Amino acid sequence: QVRLEESGGGSVQAGRSLRLSCAVSGHDVSTCFMGWFRQAPGTEREGVAVINSDGSTMYAGSVRGRFIISRDNDRNTVYLQMNELSPEDTAMYYCAAAAFGGRWSIVPHSGAYKYWGQGTQVTVSS
Repeated sequence: QVRLEESGGGSVQAGRSLRLSCAVSGHDVSTCFMGWFRQAPGTEREGVAVINSDGSTMYAGSVRGRFIISRDNDRNTVYLQMNELSPEDTAMYYCAAAAFGGRWSIVPHSGAYKYWGQGTQVTVSS
């Protein structure tokens, strides 16, 4: 059984940083592409970043230069380092894992992923 568990969310002031973690069990993160999504109330789920199975990364324009996605194969965990946070980053953040490997040159849509975590809330105040 595949399980994704996010952690690291919280409430911070604008300009601060947070690091989200996604611990994965039952699936090898080094053999698939992994992504982070976010969803604010009343909006659609938005792809934020992807780390491909070869380790290359892609970002949505709204976070490029501020967020960094990374992977620790030994811990089977994916991270999202979020810097220079703004109130517009407030959302529930979800981790997702694909069933297989791949190399995306854009941030893929949610349909590309098979497994999802329950989400962790990030709230940024001005």
